[in-house]
Amino acid sequence: MDTSLRVKRRHKVWPEALKREIVAACAVPGASVSMVARQYDVNTNQVFTWRKRYAEVSDVKVSQPQLLPVVVTPEPPAALPPPPAPPPASTADAIEIELPSGYRVRVGGNIKSAALRAVLDALERR
Repeated sequence: MDTSLRVKRRHKVWPEALKREIVAACAVPGASVSMVARQYDVNTNQVFTWRKRYAEVSDVKVSQPQLLPVVVTPEPPAALPPPPAPPPASTADAIEIELPSGYRVRVGGNIKSAALRAVLDALERR
């Protein structure tokens, strides 16, 4: 096998002070290891390894996972739908229009003439 094609992998060497700085940045409340790792362009697993190593021999305190109390509250009820429109006062107030095309339209006394005209025009065009 040709040895000239082999490439020797080199690992990046991180200064001790920078490793401690990265571990300390992870210990800040609200910090995420993956976000800190991205900031420093370090593999997240490498940061976890450094956290274990420096938590034992350093003053950097790595917070342990904790259980927090959770309170579940019901959602407030949704707004009620608007009440349906009241029916016409009586059948005496309603009229029925039968169009030559076979459509029948019942109209109460509270309809506007422009709306009725629009409905009738639409039905006539069918």
